[in-house]
Amino acid sequence: MYVKDHMTREPVTITRDVKISKAVDIMSKGHFHRLPIVDENGVLVGLVTGGLVTEKSGANATSLSIYELNYLLSKTKVEDIMLTDVKTIQGDAFIEEAAQKMLDEGISVLPVVDDENHVLGIITEKDIFQAFTDLLGYKHQGTRFVFQCDDRPGFFAGIAKLLAENEANMEAMAVYHTKARGTEVVVKATGEITVENMVKILVDAGYQLNNVTQTTKFGTMRTFDV
Repeated sequence: MYVKDHMTREPVTITRDVKISKAVDIMSKGHFHRLPIVDENGVLVGLVTGGLVTEKSGANATSLSIYELNYLLSKTKVEDIMLTDVKTIQGDAFIEEAAQKMLDEGISVLPVVDDENHVLGIITEKDIFQAFTDLLGYKHQGTRFVFQCDDRPGFFAGIAKLLAENEANMEAMAVYHTKARGTEVVVKATGEITVENMVKILVDAGYQLNNVTQTTKFGTMRTFDV
């Protein structure tokens, strides 16, 4: 999964001479909280966020009246408060690299740039969350099987074979390593076979199921006893 497939393309940008009040208005009307700042060639030079405006203006602690604060923001340029050491990522990077960079840096947004630092997009922690749920097919119709995984070659191949033999199409798969339960394999599958019958086939074949949950085409969920 690539960053370019989950980023917001051609995000709204502003130049460094824009007043803070204008930047706040743009973010408010667009229902977002970050604005990349670019030069006349579209090259990234900074970043401003709603939180940064609050912090730098002292809006939560200032003794200024609302009118005085608004006047101050209308006279101050974003270049006076913008972040200049902006962490970025390229569109061809894997999305897990973006997630790890956000974790390492303690940030929630990455402008997406090309080799010349032109802004191509922006990816946020919300986009990462959405990519994660898409990857596992959480809201998609189908059944999620959670297997207790044996540490041996061919474990997953056996599951795939049983699904294929019963015309169940595997939509997503993931492996989790936990201290409490060991290793689990999560498979999301669709098909005409009933959940009850597929569960019986899997259990009869010796597989241990820790959880089975079906998502209907209406988005409702049902958990089966295993």
